[in-house]
Amino acid sequence: MSDVTAPKTMAAPLGAFAAGAVVAVLLGVFGRTHDPTLSGTTTLGFRTVIEMKVVLSSVIGVLVMLQLLGALWMYGVVGGHAPSWLGTAHRISGAVALLLSVFVGYSCLWALGLESGTLESGEEVPARAVVHGVLGCAVFGAVVVKVVAVRSRRAPGWFLPVAGGLLFALLMVVVLTSAAWYVGANGWPSRSGY
Repeated sequence: MSDVTAPKTMAAPLGAFAAGAVVAVLLGVFGRTHDPTLSGTTTLGFRTVIEMKVVLSSVIGVLVMLQLLGALWMYGVVGGHAPSWLGTAHRISGAVALLLSVFVGYSCLWALGLESGTLESGEEVPARAVVHGVLGCAVFGAVVVKVVAVRSRRAPGWFLPVAGGLLFALLMVVVLTSAAWYVGANGWPSRSGY
């Protein structure tokens, strides 16, 4: 019996990027058209929504850095031979980061929407908030791309590292424009806030 390898095709990357773009755009449209409200959000046991978002986003940032280190180790870029448990740890930490991102992303879109331009109060929406909102929507499109990359057996070899790198970069920018910015500007969240 011969060992036949399935031919590599661009269908998976092209389809994944198209589906990811649709997800990101739909989330953005929802964020622009939805009337923001705190009703229906959760604090997950934290005192305020902002505290929940800052703490969980900080945890997401740490998990994403561990994802990068794990991927580099598994690909043999750092640390020599990767231990057998690393693949499982990589999948689990990625799943936890995704689950936490869903809670934070939902809270952002539901409570704040996707803001740009000028608020009803006449205050300009900061560029940081616009970048954060747009890239926050793109994160979930990148998740679609990464899931397809992980599952695809016929995609080119570059697809998985590119999909992982894209998701890593987007998540880090979103964390830096949210939790890192908040802590830098206001300190760790207190009992006040939404």
